[in-house]
Amino acid sequence: MARRIHFAASTAPAAVEAFAHLAAAHGQVPVAQADVVVALGGDGFMLHTLHQVQPFGLPVYGMNCGTIGFLMNTFFAEGLAERLDEAEEAVINPLAMRAVTADGGVVEALAINEVSLLRAGAQAAKLRISVDGKIRMEELVCDGALVATPAGSTAYNYSAHGPILPIGADVLTLTAMAAFRPRRWRGALLPARAVVRIDVLEPEKRPVRADSDSRSVPSVLSVEVRSEPGVRHRILFDPGHGLEERLLNEQFA
Repeated sequence: MARRIHFAASTAPAAVEAFAHLAAAHGQVPVAQADVVVALGGDGFMLHTLHQVQPFGLPVYGMNCGTIGFLMNTFFAEGLAERLDEAEEAVINPLAMRAVTADGGVVEALAINEVSLLRAGAQAAKLRISVDGKIRMEELVCDGALVATPAGSTAYNYSAHGPILPIGADVLTLTAMAAFRPRRWRGALLPARAVVRIDVLEPEKRPVRADSDSRSVPSVLSVEVRSEPGVRHRILFDPGHGLEERLLNEQFA
């Protein structure tokens, strides 16, 4: 039986062109009536699409029409139906962020890759880190810190010299950016069930923003991060090119 496909495309010219061609060839159905979503763009658009279709529980097959494609398959206009039939599925759980802001607001969001805290002023951030209610670091002076999932460990985390985590690993990585004190502190590996709380010290003098994937929250006082096993993102990959293989390739590149 033919799959009912919902195509989604970024604003990149290559993605727009691919959308027009594929939708004409395979048809376009509303996401609520689809069996699968095909995302056309780069990794940023893939993250956006995963968040958008999460309420529908649909698998997402990405084809790279952007600049970065770690979560994407190679773009070919031909043979899409066969590729979808043969695709391998990976299921990932996001992080849940709860941020308290200086004006007393609370912002909650999900992050597939990472939750990061970044200095928002001229001075370095000053942070206090607690894990499962116990203070583990009274003061971290740095440009920022992040908590990343295995799926997100090759993204911002890797650029900040954090470790790459195997996709099946039941751990999270806590990584510092440009740690000044303790000097060059690189971070920690934590159980996936851990609850990480980061408090901003001297927030008026040293303002900090929090980012949950692409959602930014300015002037945070504290951020709590935990895994959200109740949410499942389903990603489809061509055989032999799944997340586990990609993570291994990154380490031996």
